[in-house]
Amino acid sequence: MQDRIREFVLAALTEMQYDVSEVTGDTDLGPAGLDLESLALADLSVQVEDEYGIKFDLDEMESTALMTLDQFTADVAKRIAAVPSTSGSPA
Repeated sequence: MQDRIREFVLAALTEMQYDVSEVTGDTDLGPAGLDLESLALADLSVQVEDEYGIKFDLDEMESTALMTLDQFTADVAKRIAAVPSTSGSPA
């Protein structure tokens, strides 16, 4: 699951015009790595929310910027696992 989330995040970042050619799981999302600004983090979060049916709080953006790609995808996977599945919903 985490690999699929990583692929989605990297594809989203590519669409947002970020160079992900040298990004690894240890790359920071914030200033020490990809240097995503708050608007880019919010955009990425909305895309992840829409794709996986989870929610981020606005006050989490600052801590998200301090995460590595692996930490972020693990957090998303944990949130997905915590969402109760509803039967009959489209996959």
